[in-house]
Amino acid sequence: MFVTSNGVGWLEAVILGLIQGLTEFLPISSSAHLRIIGPMLPSGLDPGSAFTAITQLGTELAVLVYFRQDIARIFLAWCASFKRNTPSSPDARSDARLGWLVIVGTLPIAVLGLLFQDLIETYLRNLYLTAIMLIVFGLILGLADKVGKRQTELRDMTWRDGIVFGFAQALALIPGVSRSGGTITAGLLMGYTREAAARYSFLLAVPAVFASGFYQLYKSWGVAGPVSPANTALATFIAFFVGYAVIVWFLKIVSTRGYGLFVAYRVVLGFVVLGLLAAGVLQPL
Repeated sequence: MFVTSNGVGWLEAVILGLIQGLTEFLPISSSAHLRIIGPMLPSGLDPGSAFTAITQLGTELAVLVYFRQDIARIFLAWCASFKRNTPSSPDARSDARLGWLVIVGTLPIAVLGLLFQDLIETYLRNLYLTAIMLIVFGLILGLADKVGKRQTELRDMTWRDGIVFGFAQALALIPGVSRSGGTITAGLLMGYTREAAARYSFLLAVPAVFASGFYQLYKSWGVAGPVSPANTALATFIAFFVGYAVIVWFLKIVSTRGYGLFVAYRVVLGFVVLGLLAAGVLQPL
C-alpha cells in the first residue's frame, strides 16, 4: 500500500527520499521538488517544511563523509587560530579564514529563518511562487555561468565574498530558489570557478542544514504530521546514499560542462508547474 491511515506511506517516503537525495546538491531546488511531487503522489499530501529539513540531515551527512578531510583540515586550522603566537602556513591561515567565513555566511539564513519562520512554512510554499523562482533564478544561473570569469579559488575568498555567499544561501528559504543554486550563482558572478563555487555551496550548507534539521526534529517530536517518524527516518536514510552519489557525479560534470542542463531543466519545470496549476491538477497551497 502507498498510504497508511496516518498519511504518507512507506513507499511514498522512499520516493521522497530519492527525490531529496537526487536534488539537494543540484541547483534545481530540492524543497521545490518535494513541494511539487508530494501532492501528486497517491496520498496527495505536501510532506511539509519539517520533513524537508529533517531529510536534509541525510544529505548533509553525505557532505560530511565526502568532504571529511577538507572539513577536518578547516576545523583544525580554525581552532588553531585562537592560539596566540602560533606559527602557521599560508594554507593554514586560508583554511582558518574559510572556517570563519562559513560561520559568518551562516548567520543570514539563521536570522532570517527564525524571523520569517511562519511565512516560510505557509505562504512562501505557494506553488505559483515556487514556479516563478525556478524560472527566474534558473535564468540568473545561466547568465552567471556565461559571464562569470571563473578564475577565483576558495583560498582567495574575501570577507565581502563570504557575506555575499551567506545572503545568497538565505534566498533558499524560498522554495524554488535552491540553496546550492543561490550560492553557486553568487560565486560565479563574483568570478569563482565552477568547482570552487559548488564545493563552497556544500561546505556553507553544513551548519545551517544541521541546525535547521535538528531544530525541526525537536519541534516536531511527538507532533502528528503528514509523514510518520519511521517513514521520515527511512527517507532520510535513502537521501544519504543517493546524495553521496550525486556529489561525486555533480562535481565531475560541472567542471567540464557547466550549468546549462540545469538551467534548461529549471525553466521547463517552472512552466510545467504553472501549466499544472492553471489546469487545476496542482493547488497553490
